[in-house]
Amino acid sequence: MIIRGDEPEQIELLKKMYPKGNYFMQGDEAIAYGALFAGCRFYAGYPITPASEIAETMARELPKLKGYYIQMEDEIGSIAAVVGASWTGFKSMTATSGPGFSLMQENLGYAIFTETPLVLVDIQRSGPSTGQATKGAQGDFFQARWGTHGDHPIIAISPTSVEDSFWETIRAFSLSEKFRIPVLVLADGIIGHTREQIKIPDPEEVEIVYRKLPTSDEEAKYPFGDVHGDLIPPMPLFGHDYFTHVTGSTHKENGLRDVYTPEVHDRLVRRLHKKIELHKTEIQKWEEYYIEDAEILVVSWGVSARPSLGAVMEGRKKGIKVGLFIPKTVHPFPGERIKELSKNVQLIIVPEMNLGQVILEVQRFVRDEVPVIGVNKIGGVPLTVEEILKEIESSAERSRHRSAD
Repeated sequence: MIIRGDEPEQIELLKKMYPKGNYFMQGDEAIAYGALFAGCRFYAGYPITPASEIAETMARELPKLKGYYIQMEDEIGSIAAVVGASWTGFKSMTATSGPGFSLMQENLGYAIFTETPLVLVDIQRSGPSTGQATKGAQGDFFQARWGTHGDHPIIAISPTSVEDSFWETIRAFSLSEKFRIPVLVLADGIIGHTREQIKIPDPEEVEIVYRKLPTSDEEAKYPFGDVHGDLIPPMPLFGHDYFTHVTGSTHKENGLRDVYTPEVHDRLVRRLHKKIELHKTEIQKWEEYYIEDAEILVVSWGVSARPSLGAVMEGRKKGIKVGLFIPKTVHPFPGERIKELSKNVQLIIVPEMNLGQVILEVQRFVRDEVPVIGVNKIGGVPLTVEEILKEIESSAERSRHRSAD
């Protein structure tokens, strides 16, 4: 269940090392343990605040599970090593923060184009540039989607708490393995360094997903071909007696380079997009609170979602019909659901720790007559319940005045 062919031994090791029960840990540690329970057995990284505790935890724990940890010379080498390990069959992960995430973008594009499953954790911090190295932020939403060049799909998910970080990391590995694509985990320095109680499950309670492998030598000849009609090719692994060609240039279904034929490039890139687009309902995940009668809708993600829920609950106590929508999958963005909800509300409020990123996605999907207002905060200090509630109350008051007029 953990490493294919070695499941019973791995399960017993996990049971002895992390017995089922309550633990008190940081968000960064929860991400590392989530990776271990998901079957991650290779980690390459470079220390960077506020993500270093992930590397520290993996360096300590991976050898106990017969896994491998390597500290690379920089973030470029880190993601390159993770790509290579994945092609030998290892579930692989790296973690970084803003400046390192920028350095990883070229090889992230390579991993997308070569359909290499891996998990990249970005513990967001204040930017631009070095910014505030020890402070959290939510400024990498668009970088996660468009940081690497060219037309490409991506999956990115965002946890809202320490325990959520454990489970969402497991989900990241499942999505990556199933769809042969890098998956990003967008946490932040606040969740990463918060300590909370979480429940560690029995490893047998965790559903593990493996990538699809070739069932014959004939299938293995087409590492980028839609041989099963589901748009997701089986992945022939290095060291398993297959001849496999992998290149970041435009390639044919057999993996060989072809940069001159427009039809080949068009067919390849469109398939990469379609394999995500056609499975959006399976990939997307969100939470909804008090939306049945909501006249004001709050849309918030990641670390800002928790004070947003507190503000919504306080608003309800004051008689304001306000609801909350939390996208847990932020790419592909669940805009269709927000569009549907917008038909019944008068106003949408988007709290986030940046100067306005998710709000632009919300505006793309909702009808023009629904105002969308941002509650934005930077400087490394999280939004508070009071700050979000203040905007909810002001918006409710403005709505009452408009109704009276």
